Amino acid sequence: MIRVFFCTVLLLSGLSIKAQTGFSLQDCRNLAIENNKRLKIADEEILAGLAQKEEAFTKYLPGVDATGVYMRNQKKIHLLEQDAYLPVGAIQEGTWKPRPDQVQIVNGQPVPKDYALLPKEAMTVDDRNTALLQLGLTQAVYMGGKIRAYNHLAGLSLQLAYSKRELELQNVIETADEAYWQVVSLINRKKLAEKYVEALKKFEHDIDLMYKTGLSTKADVLSVRVKLNEAEMQQLRVEDGLSLSRMRLNQVCGLSTDTIFPLRDENIEGNGLPNIEQLPLEQVYAKRPEVIGLELATQMYKKKEKIALSQYLPTVALTANYLTMAPSFFDGISTKFDGMWSVGIGVKAPIFHWGASRKSLRNARAQTGIMEYRLLEAKEQIELQVRQSEFKIKEVAKKLEMAGNNLERADENLKLANLGFQEGTIPVSNVLEAQAAWLSAHAELIDSRIEMKLCEVYLQKAYGILGQEN
Repeated sequence: MIRVFFCTVLLLSGLSIKAQTGFSLQDCRNLAIENNKRLKIADEEILAGLAQKEEAFTKYLPGVDATGVYMRNQKKIHLLEQDAYLPVGAIQEGTWKPRPDQVQIVNGQPVPKDYALLPKEAMTVDDRNTALLQLGLTQAVYMGGKIRAYNHLAGLSLQLAYSKRELELQNVIETADEAYWQVVSLINRKKLAEKYVEALKKFEHDIDLMYKTGLSTKADVLSVRVKLNEAEMQQLRVEDGLSLSRMRLNQVCGLSTDTIFPLRDENIEGNGLPNIEQLPLEQVYAKRPEVIGLELATQMYKKKEKIALSQYLPTVALTANYLTMAPSFFDGISTKFDGMWSVGIGVKAPIFHWGASRKSLRNARAQTGIMEYRLLEAKEQIELQVRQSEFKIKEVAKKLEMAGNNLERADENLKLANLGFQEGTIPVSNVLEAQAAWLSAHAELIDSRIEMKLCEVYLQKAYGILGQEN
């Protein structure tokens, strides 16, 4: 309990420090990875795969089983219905014959005079209490390649679990990045809206003064107030969107939805292309978890073909047993436990099962073909995704360059409009248009920068390297 308490304190103190200095993108990724339930499920699947692989290896080893049986029977076993009388004789010339002095003639037939008594009780077995104990060992010698195929199959299943975990990890990172940059975008949008509202309020104040002195009209005052109301409504929508986006980011990171913390990339900058080396398609295929998973699934079905083929082949196993029972018949009839050991070899060969093995093999081969076609289809989709992501990066780079140029023109235009308005050469409507153009240019630059960040994420995921650089 003390250790858990100190770990909790350290975790909370770490979060407190992060909240003061600002959460980076990597911090949000780490929290999302740590708290994601699907990743925890993937980790459990890996543990299950490890256990399955270890269990498959035990098929190479001998198995030991013990069987114990006790029965209470109603009746004894009587080998004779009643006492038996056996004639007395001797072995003469290798054949049993009655002795001449023990023979009398009855009705013309020789009949022995004396008989030996075989009592019924001597031929009675008391089996009312029957017990049996067997200890057996079985060692597979040849199973048609089935055991080896099962072990390979278990190993491929474990690799598939790792591949699924990697795919889920990239999905989690992509979700965290989208939520992070969405919050950054709305934070900058909020700052921009506040500056716009502040500028309109100052302009409204100036127009009011000019109206009172007769230098502007009532229509000018109303035009500015309408624009101010629209800007305040836009600011409210941005603030609401920012609150919802923060909730989404907190949910992805596993934090309370009402948590508010600064982000290190709030002042987003940069207009260049991301520093990502373009990869050839073969390297992309080697890195994408989806391709790796389908290749593993194809190999697994090929192993299932071998398992199906093993049904055509005989199986050989060694056995060793020790059996003890009561009553026992090994040395006369006894009510005590007595036993014996035995060793043997067993062979089982299939002869006729109405074509079941052939149908099973045909099914396994068809499943392998399905996986191969799915793999080809996945590679085609990945190639399209990679090309689209690369094209989108170049497109957004051009858009970002144009947004920067438009921003410079909008700043210059607003500066000239304010100067002309102060000199009385430009009407109010032109100033409002210049301010709206300034707002649009800044918003377009923010959107382009955020889009570039997201395009970088999507390209890394298309290459299969998202999160691997950290």
